[in-house]
Amino acid sequence: MTLVQLEYIIAVDTYKSFVLAAEKSFVTQPTLSMQIQKLEKSLGVRIFDRSKQPIVPTDIGAVVINQARNVLKERDKIKELISETQDELGGEIRIGVIPTLAPYLLPKILGTFMEKYPKMKLQIWESTTTKVIQELKLGLLDCGILSTPLDDNELSENPLFYESFVAYISSDSNLNNTVTVNAADLLEEKLWLLNEGHCMRNQVLNICHKKRMLNPEQTLEYNTGSVETLKRMVDMNSGVTILPELSILDFGEDDLEHVRYFKSPEPVREISLVTTKNSLKKKAISFLKDEILSVVPEKFKSSKRKELMSID
Repeated sequence: MTLVQLEYIIAVDTYKSFVLAAEKSFVTQPTLSMQIQKLEKSLGVRIFDRSKQPIVPTDIGAVVINQARNVLKERDKIKELISETQDELGGEIRIGVIPTLAPYLLPKILGTFMEKYPKMKLQIWESTTTKVIQELKLGLLDCGILSTPLDDNELSENPLFYESFVAYISSDSNLNNTVTVNAADLLEEKLWLLNEGHCMRNQVLNICHKKRMLNPEQTLEYNTGSVETLKRMVDMNSGVTILPELSILDFGEDDLEHVRYFKSPEPVREISLVTTKNSLKKKAISFLKDEILSVVPEKFKSSKRKELMSID
């Protein structure tokens, strides 16, 4: 049994394909298959059921793969222990970020972070919460910047800040004469929403749900994957959408005239750094946290007089 063989069975389990696993492992498929067969022979068990597509592990194979993941994590801890003792941060950190946050937070931190830690390689993916969680558990990501709480016993959540939701209204909205709004005020408005799969969609529905249940036929729900598209739909077609506050910080005066904050307690989303409970790269993740907190407005750092919106 070798560590390379363990890496190969994890790759097949992750990608559910010998072809893709070989590609991601930078070896030919025959090489990968031969090494897995050698491992199966030495253990006396079949790790994968090759009769099924996509490839799935056998019952005993799933046990072996889980232990293989633990073995490789322990191996990686040696590298991490060495990194922790070095003055200059190096290595690689893989980050998953929800797309309703990434465009408004990452540009503010990445330049400075890379200047401070030039030997640290960053790999960043925008993905839905569900996909980030899955890839954290598979070891494909080191941390996620997500809306929480997730209520997942396998994950650790480190809250960073509390971002308010705001209403963005059209020029012909009946709410133009208001200073602040509440959920009831939005009942008569057309509502523009994110697609299914975005946690912010559920949070927005949680803001409006009870009121909309009273008279749902008076609402329009247009589904998109982009916060910017939501704003444009309101500008061009009337109605209302709900935006995260970071997305409006660079608005000009004209756009800000369409923004209405909610009455206290303001609906907010909690943004956290999420890792697995046995995660590595604690030093790098700690520095990333510090960098995020350095650019977030102070008012975001308190949850007082705010109502946390569930992502369910």
